[in-house]
Amino acid sequence: MNRVAPRHQANWDWRAACNFIGGGSGAGVLLFAAIAAAQGAPFRASGLLGLVLVGAGLSFVWLEIGRPFRALNVFLHPHTSWMTREAMVASLLFGAGFAALLLGSVGVFWLAAALGMVFLYCQGRMLFASKGIPAWRQPTIVALIMITGLTEGAGVLAAVLPWVAPELPLRWSLASLFLMLVARTVVWRSYLNQLAAAGAPAKSLAVYAGFDKPFIFIGNALPALLAVTVLLAGAGAFTSVLAGILAVAGGWALKFTVVARAAYNQGFALPLHPVRGRGGRLPGIKPGWTPPAG
Repeated sequence: MNRVAPRHQANWDWRAACNFIGGGSGAGVLLFAAIAAAQGAPFRASGLLGLVLVGAGLSFVWLEIGRPFRALNVFLHPHTSWMTREAMVASLLFGAGFAALLLGSVGVFWLAAALGMVFLYCQGRMLFASKGIPAWRQPTIVALIMITGLTEGAGVLAAVLPWVAPELPLRWSLASLFLMLVARTVVWRSYLNQLAAAGAPAKSLAVYAGFDKPFIFIGNALPALLAVTVLLAGAGAFTSVLAGILAVAGGWALKFTVVARAAYNQGFALPLHPVRGRGGRLPGIKPGWTPPAG
């Protein structure tokens, strides 16, 4: 039965996970840096950080390609491939981002932030399009990837704003972080419920079972509590930095788990289970699969 049970996919490893980690964080940073810029905060340092994160994520994909000098082939299938669309949006994103940094234009920087959101959406659709991986094909995966990137962006802002713009109040950035953490928790739970309702490889569910509580309590509840502490008690910049770091680390751990650890394929089902020498048959089986809940 091991031959037909779900197996861990071998096409996307930690390098692919790093694309989602860097790209999602970078896109989130660009959006929240644009919001901060609208309030008068300098955006060149945070904007450059966002672009570097997106570029670092894409560089890991380049490393993963068996023949990296064929990477330009990724631009050949915009009508069918979300990876192609991601690459095309990334080109526009870098153009707008660097133009904003050179010109010091908040308006152009908002364009880069909007392209970052499109880039983030493409990342979520890349996973959703991989129908052979039950952990990726759930519709809520798109929202999960997007809200995680936004939470990381809010976390980075909460961590760096006290240093790059100490004159600005922390309340709005920490309130944004708190809301993003709550949203990420809700979407994560919805994703798990949807996966259980649809049925999934038992090993995928086991990976998530071991990840769930640390992610909820350390990656979401603790930074949310720290953010509230700053909002209500006026705690110092260190608390804000710690909340941001924990929120970002939780998002990175989530994406690594989804992409590189829980990605077991469909496996095979036997509609009829023949019994040798008995002239009969047993009910069909689906080895290594947890049936739909309920």
